[in-house]
Amino acid sequence: MKVSKAQAAENRQGILDAAARLYREHGLTGVGVADITRDAGLTHGGLYRHFENKDALVREACARAFDWSIAPLDGLEGGADGLAARVAGYLSPQHRDHPGEGCPAAALAVDAARAGSDLSEVFAQGIERNIERFARVIEGLEAGAEPSPEGRTRALQMLATMVGGLVLARATAAGRPALSDQILATLREHLLAPPHRP
Repeated sequence: MKVSKAQAAENRQGILDAAARLYREHGLTGVGVADITRDAGLTHGGLYRHFENKDALVREACARAFDWSIAPLDGLEGGADGLAARVAGYLSPQHRDHPGEGCPAAALAVDAARAGSDLSEVFAQGIERNIERFARVIEGLEAGAEPSPEGRTRALQMLATMVGGLVLARATAAGRPALSDQILATLREHLLAPPHRP
């Protein structure tokens, strides 16, 4: 049976959404094509009508995963309240416990580093967008405005701390839940503390 262009586009998007979520939940090597197509409600063979190969799917799914945003990044006000809500949302037990619905950097950075330059470039573009968006939040700027070098530096420091903290919290959650919770709570407090004045 012939599939309409609209249905084909919907099927492709379903595959990308399923892959983006499953890769974040299980890692790039923990998910097969059959898992992705089954989750999307399609047959295994249907995937290759939409993607040249599995590597192409991985790249597009990871790029799609970077559409995710913090708490949501585009839906909250900027300034101190918006920043606090984003930090609290990112460093929360809910985000820790649901990697498939969360930050691709925390879920897939190690896989991306091992995968080579093509996927590394996809991650670099996604991380760059997140740094710019987060810097605008920190400085209370409108979408599309250019953050200052200081705002960009602060965004980079905060995001790196948040991603690293989330990775550690996830790694310790099953074995030492109290330690995992402590990591999240400590970093929330640290990142939201007022700056020290000399």
